[in-house]
Amino acid sequence: MEFTELEARARALAASGGRRILGITGPPGAGKSTLAARLAQALGPERAAVVPMDGFHLAQAELERLGRADRKGAPDTFDAAGYAALLARLRAPAPGTVYAPAFDRSLEEPVAGSIPVGPVVRLVITEGNYLLHDTGEWAALRALLDEVWFLAPDDALRVRRLVERHVRHGKAPARAEEWVARSDEANARLIAADRDRADLVVE
Repeated sequence: MEFTELEARARALAASGGRRILGITGPPGAGKSTLAARLAQALGPERAAVVPMDGFHLAQAELERLGRADRKGAPDTFDAAGYAALLARLRAPAPGTVYAPAFDRSLEEPVAGSIPVGPVVRLVITEGNYLLHDTGEWAALRALLDEVWFLAPDDALRVRRLVERHVRHGKAPARAEEWVARSDEANARLIAADRDRADLVVE
């Protein structure tokens, strides 16, 4: 599917009345944040804003306290209930600006209050791994999203992108490859199981 077709679909959703929330999901390295940013740029800041799921990563200190630091990125390393609460708040905007957290890859930490979503924004684009996950607190998300698109790129390309990204953010190449094979790909298999629940699959 061409980007122009995806843009047209996002524009139609934004114009369908009230505020809408578009979810973009898929395995690690699928290009979710890239597509979300391109769509928001095409629609313009007065119409669209990107709110990533990654802003709800638990802090590194908390992951270490819980013994989950070596699985960072797994479903239980996020504040899923907090994410759902923010999406519910964004669905029914009150006057004023809502501030959402972001994830700083240079710090490998979430940063609160980083993303302003003004009351004029018609389309919130949220992207992340577990938008269709139906276990525990994640199960509340699907009802909060007007559409969910699942990105399914070539796996070899996706894995190569992932390794390159980890290296770019400070991991040694061997460590990056090990992390992708052990952690990211375990999460990718979990995410793939939810593919059929998407409104659109983008090959």
